[in-house]
Amino acid sequence: MIDKGSLRGHGAGFIAYAIFGINVVICKDITHSQLLSPLALFCFRSIGAGLLFWILSLFTPAEPVEKSDLPKILAASVLGFLLTQITFLYAIPDITPMDCSIMTALSPIYTMCTAAVVLKEPITLKKVGGVLLSLCGIIYLITNSISAAGGATETKPIGIFLIFLNSFCFSLYLGIFKPLISKYSTVTFMKWIFLFATLMSLPFAAPEMLRIDYATLSGKYLAEVGYLIIFATFIAYYLIPVSQKLIRPTLVSMYSYVQPIIAIVISISVGMDTLTWQKLLAALTVFLGVRLVSFSRGAK
Repeated sequence: MIDKGSLRGHGAGFIAYAIFGINVVICKDITHSQLLSPLALFCFRSIGAGLLFWILSLFTPAEPVEKSDLPKILAASVLGFLLTQITFLYAIPDITPMDCSIMTALSPIYTMCTAAVVLKEPITLKKVGGVLLSLCGIIYLITNSISAAGGATETKPIGIFLIFLNSFCFSLYLGIFKPLISKYSTVTFMKWIFLFATLMSLPFAAPEMLRIDYATLSGKYLAEVGYLIIFATFIAYYLIPVSQKLIRPTLVSMYSYVQPIIAIVISISVGMDTLTWQKLLAALTVFLGVRLVSFSRGAK
């Protein structure tokens, strides 16, 4: 029977990845408008969520951070937010929401590999078979996208490669920094994560942010940016550490399955993507491979 702590961990993971699923479609719409550059959008998210976490920290017990942990939190900020979000935002113009969701479904495999190195979890034949099966699905997706170049598909190899980096970086973050995340409260940890991310990105993003014609931003786009800041950044990144503290990294990443379901349903319903049997086959192959890996011995 699942205890209440684990139940909260599963709930936090589910909600976070459901938010990420909607995030895929919204980011696609914003980048398609070309009103905001990926770097400027990242910095808005970092500044907005960072301010919310620092304001929230004023209403929570003060918690000092050991100086020796600050470089570790800086590394976590680079891996878990800066690289993850930059690769995602630059990939979105070159990949459909559906293909993006299929690629991010590989996240549990990367997390399992990280756990094998960091947590010394065993690598079994079933895990190896699952990795190879999912790899076949991704190769099929790539070759199908390339062969359809110039046709209806918008997916390009660079988009697939960047989403691979996105999922890989976030999986490393989930596996490597669990002990550090467990050491501090979620608010304390995340306020430093976003402070570091803002300090690293602002010098590069500031010129682009100043060039934006804010008068051209309609209410729709402002609402979408607001969703990205409040839900896809502040709330989702609050829930992920909560989930990490209560359940294993592999189980946290398992909820990435929620993301493609939501993103695919929304993207098809609004006409951003089309469902083909090739994509269904690729998705099925990827999910079957991930299931083999996630439910093999030592996965939980």
